[in-house]
This record gives sequence, structure tokens and C-alpha cells, in this order.
Amino acid sequence: MIFIVHKKNMTEFLKITEQASDYHHLERMSVLEILGYINKEDAKVPVAVSKVISQIESLVQIVTDKMLMGGRLFYIGAGTSGRLAVVDASECPPTYGVPYGLVVAIIAGGEKAITVAVEFAEDDKEQGWKDLQTQNVSDKDVVIGIAASGTTPYVIGALEECRKKNIITGSISCNPGSPISAVADYPIEVIVGPEFVTGSTRMKSGTAQKLVLNMISTTVMIQLGRVEDNRMVNMQLTNEKLIDRGTKMVMERTGIKDYDQAKEILLRFGSVKKAVDSFK
Repeated sequence: MIFIVHKKNMTEFLKITEQASDYHHLERMSVLEILGYINKEDAKVPVAVSKVISQIESLVQIVTDKMLMGGRLFYIGAGTSGRLAVVDASECPPTYGVPYGLVVAIIAGGEKAITVAVEFAEDDKEQGWKDLQTQNVSDKDVVIGIAASGTTPYVIGALEECRKKNIITGSISCNPGSPISAVADYPIEVIVGPEFVTGSTRMKSGTAQKLVLNMISTTVMIQLGRVEDNRMVNMQLTNEKLIDRGTKMVMERTGIKDYDQAKEILLRFGSVKKAVDSFK
């Protein structure tokens, strides 16, 4: 249910994400009860995500098209939403071998805000666009605003400016009919209901955002040819675990039986794809 109240001639948007928890006196519960109820609430998240797959599809398609034409993907958010954006963007280069800067995350308050809350950073409606400008954002790119509440000024202001500059935008929020959806070309609203701890949107809302981000970046990378069969053939060889995984993939794809030989070839070419292609 959405509640709109009028106060001093201003319309205030009240959110499901801030509604009271369905559970009471949490401090009186046993550990087992708390864990069970959290798990019960978490189970609602993938169901909610499944209801918006068509919206996610539309956003993925435009991101893919823009990237194929040389554009980039930007995420912009504050607090938990911004941190989730940073996680997703930072994992694209090592996982898929794409260059740093192809998927960019911007968080209100800058790098410090990744680990420490920066007071009032999310309330600055002008700063989001300023931060995007430092990355030379243009109409070649796509900007996705992430805000569980759907009301974060930092993010909304950035998307509004993007629209003025004909930059395609998307959004991920957890309230229906939220202000951020109104300024996004491709809005996604995953309605997960009140949190187990009232207002703690790092829980179900954060999980929903993480699932959607996983779906967007993974599907885009597959569409860009960064995956073959079901393998990360372009992953960066940054540790022994990944080198071992890559070596076994080279053995499997080329028929080489000798582990050391396959490893030598992998390291010489720098990726599974290049190593395998050298045999064609």
C-alpha cells in the first residue's frame, strides 16, 4: 500500500520500505526464531524479482546496445545502494576481463563512503550530476540510479540532469510509484515489503538490488561475448585459484592432457579464450 499525505501544501511520499515490521519484540526472540524469521522474509525477495524480469530485460537490452556502440554503464547510489553498486562494478573486470572504466560505480560521499557513512551526502541533489561529470558521462552511456526508497536526492538529481542531456537512464528501487521511477527511462521496482527490522533496507531491499545488479551485469557480459558455454573465458588470472581454473579449462577445450603444458600456454596468452583460440 502506498500512503501519500499532505503537509503544509507539500505532498510527501511515504514508503513501504519504511513501514513497521510485521514482527514485534525482536529482543525477546531466541536466536533460532530470529534466524528463521529473517530467512522467511528473505525468501520473498526472489519472488519479487521474478515479477519484474521484463523490466530488467528492457534495461539490459539498451545497456548492451550502448556498450556495443562504445558506451559505458554507470551505477549511482548512496549508502547501501551505492556500496552494492561498487561491488558489482568492481567485479566486472576480474570476472569478465573487460577494462576498468567500462562499468563505473559512483557513491555519494566518494570512496570514503564505501566503508564509513558520510553524513548528509545523499541529500545533496546537485552533487550526483557533478560526480558523473568527472567521468565525462555522455549520451553514449547508460546511467542506472539505485535507491531502495526511490527518494534519494543525490540519485534523483543526477538522473534528472541525465534526462536533460539525453542520457539513457534506469533505476532500481523498492517502492511502487517512487520519485526515482518518474525520472528514469527504464525503472525497475522490486517490491519486497517492510523489513524485518523496520527501515533496515540493507536487508531485503539490499538483497533485491544485489540480485538485480547480478542479473544486469552478468547478462550484459554474456551478450558482449565475455562468456563461452558457461565459462568465464576472459577472467583475469589474478591468483592461483583462477590460474588453476583456467588451466583446467584450457585442457578441457584443447584436449591437452599435461597440466603444466596447459598452464604454460594459458599464462603465455593471458586468458583462456586467447589460449584456446591459438589452437584454431
